[in-house]
Amino acid sequence: MHPTPPAMTPAAMTEGRRQLITACVVLATSLQAIDGTIANVALPYMQASMSASQEEINWVLTSYIVAAAVMTAPTGFLAARFGRTRFFVIAITGFTIASALCGLSQSLMQIVICRLLQGAFGAALVPLSQAVLFDIYPLERRGPAMALWSMGSTLGPVVGPMLGGWLTENISWRWVFYINIPVGIFAGLGLLFFLHETPHNQKAKLDWTGFLALSIAIGAFQAMLDRGEMLNWFSSYEIAAEACIAGLGLYIFAVQSALAPKPFLTLSLFTDVNFLIGLVFIFVMGSVMFATLALLAPYLQDMMNYPVITAGIYLAPRGIGTIFGLILCGRLMTRNVNVRLLMAIGLLAGSYALYMTMHWTPDTSPHSIIIAGILQGFSFGFFYVPLATTSFSTLPAHLRTEAAGIFALMRNLGSSIAISVTGALLVANSQVNHAILAARITPFDRILQTGAAQQLLNPATAQGAALLDAAINQQATIIAYNDDFKLLLIVSIAAIPLLLFIRTPDIVTVQTAHAGDAQPEPA
Repeated sequence: MHPTPPAMTPAAMTEGRRQLITACVVLATSLQAIDGTIANVALPYMQASMSASQEEINWVLTSYIVAAAVMTAPTGFLAARFGRTRFFVIAITGFTIASALCGLSQSLMQIVICRLLQGAFGAALVPLSQAVLFDIYPLERRGPAMALWSMGSTLGPVVGPMLGGWLTENISWRWVFYINIPVGIFAGLGLLFFLHETPHNQKAKLDWTGFLALSIAIGAFQAMLDRGEMLNWFSSYEIAAEACIAGLGLYIFAVQSALAPKPFLTLSLFTDVNFLIGLVFIFVMGSVMFATLALLAPYLQDMMNYPVITAGIYLAPRGIGTIFGLILCGRLMTRNVNVRLLMAIGLLAGSYALYMTMHWTPDTSPHSIIIAGILQGFSFGFFYVPLATTSFSTLPAHLRTEAAGIFALMRNLGSSIAISVTGALLVANSQVNHAILAARITPFDRILQTGAAQQLLNPATAQGAALLDAAINQQATIIAYNDDFKLLLIVSIAAIPLLLFIRTPDIVTVQTAHAGDAQPEPA
């Protein structure tokens, strides 16, 4: 290890250089945050372009999240081994190139592979951005710097849906990926020219056996979830094989973690009660947050017949609610309000938003959609601040960086698993509901023998049977969507009793000591 170059110390850096680096870092963070939401509103258009099913098009979301989950944990090792600036520029460059390839994709397989690359390179952007800001600002200025960084993160959910809707409506869905190119070039060149390299350790080592075993387990499990409904689950040899590979990978990872002198994950982390409960909560939060967004975009466009740009506008208030929740909860925590109470309020607000959503119909008013979005975004922002604070508060300082990686891993796993499960249930329940509703309709129903229904929905004619089947299919799909929202509501409520097991330290002290540990979540 070499001493830190003088130019990297806050005192030796000019203010102009610091501001340029800050702008590049915030852009890199915003790039990753916006990309988490910008593609959602374009999914129905991608689905039509790629001739994909509802289940298959969700791979565009889950592939990105799984790759980000796998590659978040080794970020610290890669930065130490190759130098943080070099690795940061590589990550931005790879993310930008992968974005261009996503826009050029001509098939579902191509775009899924490119999204995997995009997620793998994008995983490092948030932790590296945070680390750079801590290095270039003196202690007394880190608070405002992190506030600016947090604003860049939270603006993503506001800008993403609207920008994605406008680009899809006026140009093409491919531009939700092309828009990353100029931003990535600017941020990458800025860091390359203005950010000095950090010392790097050529002897840094990674438990490759543990990392590869965990990666294979996660990948195989996600593939099983993504393709299970299509292949009729365990009646398929492929699904059975993927389940076996996932189980074997997890077993090898567990054995390696127990026997290796320096395992990929430090097992002592999981003996901390607050951190363990925090992992459960962030898993639930990731599940509800991303699965809801993945369901809402097609619901607004397919069931409510909103144009893509309108759907994006109606999804944007979630981000506004998140910002408000972050600000309000941060102020309440400085007044030593009990964290259990704050987290309970956040969970209950999110649960009520899901309760509203599960009663939606195509006739639901825009006012109700916006209120539910703001309330759900508020719950995420209000819940995350005390969650991150308590989760890291009782950990030793030397384990917090690794703990942050595991924290992000669990959030991404919750997201990808929930998107796959709700997508599979949507397809299966739509078919079941269609069969149940169709079985109750006969040519002798009075409603089919009177008025316009007698002319338009007469099952004895080909046109009438087709229109009747389309109406039944719409109702069956609406019920399936409502069932998915109900499942997410049950998951949220089931997590509330865990609040009783959280140990509550002095919040003011903890918040001051670990102000940089938490990062706001996208809505």
